[in-house]
Amino acid sequence: MLPAEGKLGILLPGLGAVASTMIAGVIASRKGLAKPIGSYTQTGHIELGEGKGDRYPLLKDFVPLASLEDVVFGGWDIYEDNVFQAASQARVLDQHLLNAIRPELEVIKPMKAVFDRNYVRNLDGTFIKQSATKWDAAQELIKDIETFKKENNVNRVVIVWTGSTEKYLEQSAVHETIASFEAGLKNNDPAIAPSMVYAYAAVSVGIPFINGAPNLTTDIPAIVQLAQKTKTPIGGKDFKTGQTLMKTIVAPGLAARSLGVTGWFSTNILGNRDGLVLDDEQNFKTKEVSKLGVLEDILRPDLHPDLYGELYHKIRINYYPPHGDNKESWDNIDIFGWLNYPMQIKINFLCRDSILAAPIVLDLALFADLAQRAGMYGVQDWLSFYLKSPQTKQGEHAENDIFKQLNTLKQVLRDMMQEQTVASPALNRAKATEEMA
Repeated sequence: MLPAEGKLGILLPGLGAVASTMIAGVIASRKGLAKPIGSYTQTGHIELGEGKGDRYPLLKDFVPLASLEDVVFGGWDIYEDNVFQAASQARVLDQHLLNAIRPELEVIKPMKAVFDRNYVRNLDGTFIKQSATKWDAAQELIKDIETFKKENNVNRVVIVWTGSTEKYLEQSAVHETIASFEAGLKNNDPAIAPSMVYAYAAVSVGIPFINGAPNLTTDIPAIVQLAQKTKTPIGGKDFKTGQTLMKTIVAPGLAARSLGVTGWFSTNILGNRDGLVLDDEQNFKTKEVSKLGVLEDILRPDLHPDLYGELYHKIRINYYPPHGDNKESWDNIDIFGWLNYPMQIKINFLCRDSILAAPIVLDLALFADLAQRAGMYGVQDWLSFYLKSPQTKQGEHAENDIFKQLNTLKQVLRDMMQEQTVASPALNRAKATEEMA
């Protein structure tokens, strides 16, 4: 594995609430003003050895991740605000904290974005590229990346999409091969969304790309083929925050106890830019498809028809400006137990969308860089732990149980460092008893 030498550039298409919150958090952590809570790469431990509980190093001491001191930020946005202005306008973080790191945030200014209002009708970008074709836009993005690397003396770059949810698209002929996709770029094919242009630009020059939205972006054959060709890590999609995070925690517990579920109604209110975008029917559909598959994948009605065969799953998202970034979700879960007796679970989660998403962006960026230095490329499905609708290798089933996802992530890291698999403590006790007998 190549060491994490020099600087790592993290480029973010979309320098809004999520991106500015993450950037401010990293800078505040570097200055000792805050701690990177919620980031597994920074605060998490990993168990090693034979399951005897004697080796639990911090993850960042176990695998050669890029240090926060060596990270440089940049990105693109449809508005010209620098990151201090963007963070202040998002009103996620305390203004006193932002003022304490104002000089570091103000120097991070966006590059002009690739934007098409047909994909996000509720936003009207004012700081956008005027490219003749989508192919030209991709070439301009590649130049942006090269300029960023030179100006910041950066050794490596990763890109994480933190932009808005685009309108719903289904895979079509233009997405099938690298050749058809490149022809589509040159012909301005309407089935090629802006996020795909970013993904193509990054992957074509060997830069890892992670899709943090539910868009059809890296999960098209052309980008997968390109990632294989250029030996580049890719992954997605849709950061797992808020309500879906709760579902991936609660649903595995219900399944583990063989409790039935007849209905799961979920509704959200939020007032940030994401909420405004999702107030459009086509953009909401993209998010809905991403969120709907989680329960079915965890509960598997096909394997447990008596428990989940009648499951009714409904999702609503409502734009409510007074809440800003403070998203509120309600879940009503109708369950049944012994002899089909009904019960209910109610969950009211008052969360902060960007506070939950920020550490995910950081971890995905650091892990994508690690994967590339370890010689891993193509779809990085071991990063499913962070994502609502995990992209998997062709023909493989997506795992949505958060506990199984975490175990997979840890095991990939152990294998990467040639560390033996951790045995179950219960299995060790059973073996010891057997030996004594």
